[in-house]
This record gives sequence, structure tokens and C-alpha cells, in this order.
Amino acid sequence: MTLSPARAPGTGSGPAVRRLTTTLYGYAFLDDFVLLYPVYALLFSDTGLTVWQISSLFCLWALTGVLLEIPSGAWADAVSRRLLLWFGPLLTATGFALWVFAPSYWAFALGFVLWGAKGALGSGALEALVYEELDRLGAADRYGAVMGRARAAGLVAVMASMPLAGPVFAFGGYPAVGLASVLACLLTAATAARFPEHREAADAAKDGDARREGPGDDLGVGLGEGLGDRPGEGLGDGFGEGPGGDGSDNGWTRTLRAGLAEARGDRSVRSALLLVPAVTAVWGALDEYTPLLVRDTGVAESAVPNWLLLIWAGATVGGLLAGVGRRLGTGGFAGLLAVSAVALAAGAWVRTPAGIGLVALSFCGFQLASVLADARLQDRIGGTGRATLTSVAGVGTDLTTIAVYGAYGVIGSATTHGAAFALFAVPYLVTAALLAAAGKGLPTGKGPAGKRAARAARTSGSRARP
Repeated sequence: MTLSPARAPGTGSGPAVRRLTTTLYGYAFLDDFVLLYPVYALLFSDTGLTVWQISSLFCLWALTGVLLEIPSGAWADAVSRRLLLWFGPLLTATGFALWVFAPSYWAFALGFVLWGAKGALGSGALEALVYEELDRLGAADRYGAVMGRARAAGLVAVMASMPLAGPVFAFGGYPAVGLASVLACLLTAATAARFPEHREAADAAKDGDARREGPGDDLGVGLGEGLGDRPGEGLGDGFGEGPGGDGSDNGWTRTLRAGLAEARGDRSVRSALLLVPAVTAVWGALDEYTPLLVRDTGVAESAVPNWLLLIWAGATVGGLLAGVGRRLGTGGFAGLLAVSAVALAAGAWVRTPAGIGLVALSFCGFQLASVLADARLQDRIGGTGRATLTSVAGVGTDLTTIAVYGAYGVIGSATTHGAAFALFAVPYLVTAALLAAAGKGLPTGKGPAGKRAARAARTSGSRARP
């Protein structure tokens, strides 16, 4: 067995892995420990913005992510990913400060552009850095469980920010909540500087496709058929240089072309790219409407946050189950989506507080499925464009999410929120049916083929917003 010199065998549970995972969990928690989350819509309204102005801000936020996602992912494959993870929270801190100290429509718009840019810088860069560091340490098979815990840490942070925002707001109003949010962003940036980063040279990764075996590793193939060592000693090591090191055509544009070429040339990669938005986009968009769903059950306004905490708790458990869920084959994954879809439809349709428990169960399943879809994508990528391809999946998720927002606006205006939620369970049933028809296995990391695939491999997101 020949190992790349960038990998360190036998260290899958050593101090280096613990340093990486501890930094990741701290980063994920602080990144979502933002006290503005529960009150920023109130800030917009109290400033005098109309409903359509608030909606336009959300669209601007989403479009910023779409426009910057792929180029930022390619940049993350060409420069220091740690640098991007450090710089992104500083952009968000600037935006939050503008919101509370110079509140106006244009300040809010600029803040959302900065927030969207931060999300684009981190999307792809974080997943690629964590996967490749685990791979170097001989622990690539732990990626799904590690990222599941990281997402759970972010969800815990969101849940913790909800009850804290009230007392802080009562003490100092929007400025106090804003300052606390800026501080959280600065601590996130400081934590990002602790990430280890060791980058393989481009030539060392060329044999990735040859080593990437495991024909039973085609979860999602039914969705995609027929569609077209450099150590990072300093925070900015590699800045401005591409894989070839000359900063010109060997820079991020070359990385972008290489990553997209891999997606075109490998059906399993295309399938994985399609599976990510198919799993993550709908429930991620529905999350924005859960307060309205809960209120429609007849609970008191003051009790709505408590029921929202139940839903977030379900999603958190889903992230924590990723280590167990990675054993699922394609049939099991399809079953997970189907059961979650039925729970979503049934829980929303009954329009009672008890039904919210079923919605929480569905979010648990969808969160688990999202982590597994991301892990499968990382396993299938074999070249140097990992962050690029992860960002391509992110663009697909963002575009699908925008489409869900638009569709919900139409459906939710014509019927109840419960009926709208139930209708949006249908796409998951369709995806589950396609996966079941494909009938091929999910990589478990067991057996020679699975182990080789894990060694050879080098993703929202869940976007945690209340």
C-alpha cells in the first residue's frame, strides 16, 4: 500500500485530530451564537421598512451567495482556506455594526451583502479544509460524524442565542444585541486562525481518481444519470498563488475549470452534486416559516419560541446521528427521506401543537440526510477542486432555496401554512423514489473498496438561521 507523503497513518484519533475537531466545534458554535438572529426582523420593521423592502433584503442576501459561491470556492482551492475562514466573520461583524449604529435600508442591504460574502467564503473552504486535514491524519472516514457534530454545535448556539437575546435586548436595546453579535464574530475569526492547514501540491492529487474506487458508492446515481504539499504555516500561506504557484493561469481560474471538468467527466460526482440541493434546500427554506406554522396551531405568541426550540432540538439530534447514519445504504437513505417527508406532512397537516413534534422528527431526519449527502460528495471528489465543487453544490442549494421561497409565497397565500408544509414534503418523496430505484450502496468506509475511497478522497449548512 502506497500512501501520499501528506498523510500520516495511524493518527486517526490522536492529538492532531482532537485539535482540528475542537477548533471546528468552537468555530461552528461561535459562528451561530448571534443574538441578532431572533430580533433582526424586528429591527428592520422598527426602522420603518415595509414588507416588500424586508423581502428584497432576503433576496439580496441569497443572490449575493449565488454570485460569489463558485468563484469563492475556486479561490479557496487556490489560496489559504484558513485565511478565508478568518476573514469572513470580520465582514459579518462590519455588517452587524452598520445595522445597529446606522440603521437604514441601505445599511441593512450592505450588511446582507457582507453577510452573504462571508457565507460564500466559508462554504466549500470549511468542508474542504476539514476533510483534507482528516484525510492527512488517516481519519477521513470520520468526516461525516465530525461535520454532523459541528452542525449540531451551530444549532445549539442558535438555540442558546434565543433565550439570551431577550434579557440583553431589555438591558440595552438593539445596540447591546448588536455589540454582542459583533463580539461573537470577532471570536469566530480568532478561532479560525487556530485551524491547521496542510495543502497537497496539485501533482500529488492527480492520482486521486485512480485511487478512488468503490463501485458500490453511487448513492444518488438516479439523480445524475444522463446529465451532461504545501504546509500552511502562516495564516495566509499560498495567498495569491494557485496550485501551480505562479498566480496566473495556474490560479483560481484554472482550479475552477479543473473542478467543473471533474463534475462533467464523472457521473458519480454529478450525482452527488445534485443530491446535495435535493436534500438540503427545501427543509432549509421551510425553516424560515416555522414560526408561522407554530402560531397557526393556536399556541400563545409567547410560547412560539419554546416550540421552535423543539424543532431545532430535532435538527441538532439529526446532526449528532451522522456517525451512525453513515452505515446506511441507498435503500436506507431513501427510507430516511421518505419517513421524514411523511412526518413533515402529517405533523404540519394536523395543525396542533402535538404535530410540531412530528415536524421536529422530520427536521431530525432531514439534517441527518444533509450531512450524509455532503459526506458522500466529499468522498467522491478526487482532484484538487474540492472547495470548488462543494461551492457548485452550494449554488444549486441556494438557487433551489430561492425557488422554494417564491413557491411558498404563492402557496402560503392561497392556503394554510400547514397545507403548504405538507405539499413541500412531496419533493422528498420523489427523491426517495429515485434513490430507491437506483439501488446502489452508500459508502460505509468498510471493506477494501470503501477504505480506498476514503483514503483517496481529499459541503447552507446547513445554514443555521432562525
